Amino acid sequence: MKIHSAARTGPGGPAVLLALALAACAGAAQAGQAGVSLRDVFGNRGAAESRNTAAPPVARYVSETGAAFVLDRAAPQPLLKFENSAEVWVLSSQPAPRGDVIYKNELGEPVLRATKLGGMTLFTAERPGGDAAALDGRAASIQPPPFISVNALFQRLVQASARASRAAQHRVSFETVDDATPGTSVLVADTATVTAEAFERMARNGDRGLLSRVVRVLLAEGHKPGANLKGGDLTVTYAPGKGLAGRPSSKRIIKIVNK
Repeated sequence: MKIHSAARTGPGGPAVLLALALAACAGAAQAGQAGVSLRDVFGNRGAAESRNTAAPPVARYVSETGAAFVLDRAAPQPLLKFENSAEVWVLSSQPAPRGDVIYKNELGEPVLRATKLGGMTLFTAERPGGDAAALDGRAASIQPPPFISVNALFQRLVQASARASRAAQHRVSFETVDDATPGTSVLVADTATVTAEAFERMARNGDRGLLSRVVRVLLAEGHKPGANLKGGDLTVTYAPGKGLAGRPSSKRIIKIVNK
């Protein structure tokens, strides 16, 4: 298939509260004699409670600057999607000091840092030093379906072409080089989506001169994901069997076009 295109107290309540207060004072005095502060006592309890509060495997977070994203850690390869973008980022994780975990993108750039207490830091081009992100609750999975229909694939390519054409300010066609199968349909569609995302990011960055060179996007099957620009043709290669990791990210495509 080739496609173009506050609690109440009862009786005796004050007496109970007084007894509790006296007990707390006695405990504080004992703690002081042992060289332990109240901050140590209650602080350690708070830390333990934080450790026991695990984030859902698929959760929504909001950064201090308002960037909202979904982190899906239910699959072997973590996925991340910002709410203002159609691209799903494939992340790799690696251990960091103090039991933290760093999540990196395809180019090896840090995207997230998760602490063992559940804290999260988001790294972006605008905030390379990091931006604290708070857990907002559970979210729906961003894992793709196993396959999509021929019509759905065609529509995805049409949408990608329209987005890329607007960004480049001239028509950019999207074509499949190899026959798409049910097993590759989702990957082909997502490859088109991230390519269009790359065009839009370049346009926002003022790189329209580079975009003017591209008149056609060819989606081709290969052994590893990548991109190649030759003349007016931008060939974007996807590798079946690797899930969403089988296609290049928008950042990699931009890097190729900028060569």
